[in-house]
Amino acid sequence: MRPKGFRPVNGELKVFCGNANSALGEEICRQLRIPVGMANLTRFSDGELYVQILENVRGKDIFVIQPTCCPVNDSMMELLIMIDAFKRSSAARITAVMPYYGYARQDRKDKPRVAISSKLMADLLTAAGADRILTMDLHAGQIQGFFNIPVDHLFAAPVLIRYLQKLKIKDLTMVSPDAGGVERARAFAKRLNADLAVVDKRRTGPNEAEVMHVIGHVRGRNVIICDDMVDTAGTLLHTVMALKKQGANRIISCATHGVLSGPAIDRLRHAPLEEIILTNTVPITEPKCLPNIKVLSVAGLLAKAIRSIHDETSVSNLFV
Repeated sequence: MRPKGFRPVNGELKVFCGNANSALGEEICRQLRIPVGMANLTRFSDGELYVQILENVRGKDIFVIQPTCCPVNDSMMELLIMIDAFKRSSAARITAVMPYYGYARQDRKDKPRVAISSKLMADLLTAAGADRILTMDLHAGQIQGFFNIPVDHLFAAPVLIRYLQKLKIKDLTMVSPDAGGVERARAFAKRLNADLAVVDKRRTGPNEAEVMHVIGHVRGRNVIICDDMVDTAGTLLHTVMALKKQGANRIISCATHGVLSGPAIDRLRHAPLEEIILTNTVPITEPKCLPNIKVLSVAGLLAKAIRSIHDETSVSNLFV
């Protein structure tokens, strides 16, 4: 309960949506029981993006919902221009709500003469005028440190685990498709009372992966492959085939971000997966092509985080 006479620090709460995932934005607003903010998002004839805010936002606490998903560059530019429009309209605070943070896979110099694009995106968002970032399941946790403004990093684990618990799968092993995802898989395994296995993966190039071998016991077990995203599904397909070769029984995949670019749909259509569990951080435009896809909503989680940030209360209870 709010104390009597409570007044939010940053004025009235307003939520606006970009074009990248308007359905998620509308669902979040329904959870918050507020209307979606009015804005005109269009283009000039040469493709330049045009943004106009159609209501007064002076002194308001603004949240802009825009995952930087496909088309990635357009989504990012639209978000930057929206933030600039709010800044120039004298909003009290601007929070960029990015359920999916694009350009996150280049987070360090792992080869000579490459960019650190995730740091560049952080600089651009800050320069545009964002006061705070709310995001979910970053590809690498250290990206939070690329910002000089507060970052609230949520996890879809509560939503995914709640669904997986309802499946009541026996003889369960959680599988990380690479060494970098072990911590995530271990957290899932602990909550689901499951064993843990890891796939040793060697990358041969961008969006290309070769699985070497499985570390852990999967023969005769039911397995769930746990990852942060499914992009071209190359890693997932190699992992599934390696697990089948090692004698795994039922194989289920779960991930937060269903990017599903390039040959992903075709690969998943022919993969021996019982179910592919994703969330709606990125709009899943072709679920009917794959009847075994299950899309879970993170709108409730993001709505609670937005309310907590607006009310200046802790968001740590959303991590469990």
